[in-house]
Amino acid sequence: MKLKPVGDRVLVRFVEADEKIGSIVVPDTAKEKPQQGIVEAVGDGRLTEKGERLPVQVKAGDRVLFGRYAGTEVRLGEKTCMVLHETEILAIL
Repeated sequence: MKLKPVGDRVLVRFVEADEKIGSIVVPDTAKEKPQQGIVEAVGDGRLTEKGERLPVQVKAGDRVLFGRYAGTEVRLGEKTCMVLHETEILAIL
């Protein structure tokens, strides 16, 4: 399934944290939601009041940091992704 974000939205694939801390394996129930991801696709950008299109500042392939409660989680086949507004991205790593 292919998903194309609209407007200033961005599709981000989660980057899972290590499942092992030292020699201790962390169970799925104890894991926190990842806050990093790789940009898979971007929308066309935000429209201004004058009708001009402002391009999105991130591009496919960028590794980004986003807020813990940002966006909407979606499943695309076996992958878990996040659709979020460009303004919910905190930084490019």
